[in-house]
Amino acid sequence: MRIPFGTLAYIGALASFAAPVAAETVTSPDGRISVELDADGEGIPFYSVTRDGKPIIAKSNLGFNFIDADPMRRNFAVVASTTASADDTWEQPWGESRFVRDHHNELALTFEEKDDTPRQITVRLRVFDDGVGFRYEFPEQDHFKTANIAEELTEFNLAEDATAWWIQAGDWNRYEYLYTETPASAVSTAHTPITMRFADGTHVSFHEAALVDYSGMWLRRMQGTNFRAQLAPSPRGPKVVRDTPFHTPWRSIRISGDAAGLYESNLELNLNEPNRLGDVSWFTPHKYIGIWWEMHLDDSSWASGEKHGATTENAKKYIDFAAEHGFRGVLIEGWNKGWDGNWFGNGREFSFTEAYPDFDIEEVTRYGAEKGVRLIGHHETGGNIKVYEEQLEEAMALYERLGVDAVKSGYVADAGGIIADDGKGGETFIWHDGQENARHHLKVVEVAARHRIAVNPHEPIKDTGLRRTYPNWVSREGARGAEYDAWGSPKNQPDHVPTMVWTRLLSGPMDYTPGVFSLEGRGAEKADIPSTLARQLAFYVVIYSPIQMAADLPENLAKYPAALDFVKAVPADWDQTHVLAGSVGEYAVIARQDRGSDAWYIGGVTDENARDVSLTLDFLDPDAEYVAKIWADGASADGLGEDRHAMTVTTRKLRKGGTLDLHMARAGGFTVQLVRSGE
Repeated sequence: MRIPFGTLAYIGALASFAAPVAAETVTSPDGRISVELDADGEGIPFYSVTRDGKPIIAKSNLGFNFIDADPMRRNFAVVASTTASADDTWEQPWGESRFVRDHHNELALTFEEKDDTPRQITVRLRVFDDGVGFRYEFPEQDHFKTANIAEELTEFNLAEDATAWWIQAGDWNRYEYLYTETPASAVSTAHTPITMRFADGTHVSFHEAALVDYSGMWLRRMQGTNFRAQLAPSPRGPKVVRDTPFHTPWRSIRISGDAAGLYESNLELNLNEPNRLGDVSWFTPHKYIGIWWEMHLDDSSWASGEKHGATTENAKKYIDFAAEHGFRGVLIEGWNKGWDGNWFGNGREFSFTEAYPDFDIEEVTRYGAEKGVRLIGHHETGGNIKVYEEQLEEAMALYERLGVDAVKSGYVADAGGIIADDGKGGETFIWHDGQENARHHLKVVEVAARHRIAVNPHEPIKDTGLRRTYPNWVSREGARGAEYDAWGSPKNQPDHVPTMVWTRLLSGPMDYTPGVFSLEGRGAEKADIPSTLARQLAFYVVIYSPIQMAADLPENLAKYPAALDFVKAVPADWDQTHVLAGSVGEYAVIARQDRGSDAWYIGGVTDENARDVSLTLDFLDPDAEYVAKIWADGASADGLGEDRHAMTVTTRKLRKGGTLDLHMARAGGFTVQLVRSGE
């Protein structure tokens, strides 16, 4: 039966039935996406998805296995139904776009076992014009007090084979892999977001939203193109332990006719709860430099001694450069005790309040404040969340007292090697994306918020849109970042960022740490990073984060003043975003409007193939003329050849509807700044 929906206010209707309820279908507001939710003849709950009448997800079963109870797999009937619709617009305190529209139709079915002691479970389904989200809700009930979940039985059964872009899950290096392009029928077990493209051009991305007190979801291919949720492991046995009532994270499926629509979707944000922190204007989107790249080059060390990078003297040099060039922040890694010896996957010796003797944190923060520069704090845990949580309150209080209002944290440990409290005062080892670590990350975010501090974790749990609920969770790593260009084997390949745009970056901001102007990694005698100089600038537009690093050494940044001028000008916060062109794994061109002005910025990157793009500027104000300043690959530029630094800087005047024809060299890119004439 098809359910009628209202179009404006949130409307809900509840109907309970003693007899089973008939199969129900819910459609997106535009009517193009349709989802059926029901239980089949064996009483197995299932769903299926079509778009424009074409199957996207064939019949896919729903359910759970437990370690101490019968499975929730079959023998269910639908006993209750609710429907609702919503059309609302909400404002982000910072983001890719200032305003987000939440327009969806909802269906929730309650399934009950046909049993003497029946258990109930509700599946809540929301359908948007750009995709589908659903979650399980366990009500309070006499026969089921605690869910010790062994595994979800949630299926994603593709209606046909597709091309997939993915990274393996459950492997030692967390999320930090180069992406693989294969048929969907050749995927093994993948992290989400995983993106797929059908033969007709339909794009689909699978992920999750609002990962709270639950294990992260991997996607495991069972056979053919049938996938099933696989929860990250736990040392306790059950992968999730929750008392009823509770609900799971949302399982999300973005659906679009092209790659652009996939990126522009706000599906996961809309599936998260609104801001719980209230006014967070104390966080300012910004750009920063730091004592960081020199360690990756092995010019200095995190550890104490002759090569120690985080000295008072060195910090002041970075602060001076930041003040001269308008960078708000300076990240200082290796300032605190604990870096000597084996800290990787250990972290037992870290102090988050005691500095090494050659770093005077009181003096450095005072000096920075005098120059108008803020320190960005650093908390590397070595994956030891037990030690970190024991010091967390004191560490955040110290930063608040010193005026440090952003902190980069780190969890450098192999997957499965996070050290947590076992509840008896000892240690246990957990996964980066397990339930225990999901709890930990939210604890850090909540403690930091009380001290008005923004959080940017590296080696984190994946992004699932919780920045909406906790807007001080401003960015994270969660993929292969620019550090691999220092020492990676291989380095980040030209197709890495054009793939991440449509995979990892669908989940949220990434602290990629761009801006390596030298294009030289560790021990290089000449430029060896697969990139042109213009491409490094494009990262600031293409890779979104409200905090953006200029990663290179200050002397290398200063060596290329035209490039530095762009980094100084480009904003870190946006009013609106449009994808102008792109194809997964090949190239991406994105336009963003500055939240603080009428200026627009366009960034483009390509893979190992040189590429020409023709852009129509339909997004500009029709009543204004714009001066376009263009940083582009020079005629001899080649991101895989000898001349990687050739870059031209030109200007021209343009209006709405005008076109820009631009060339990208191999592993190249471009950026454009569009400012109203006279401003």
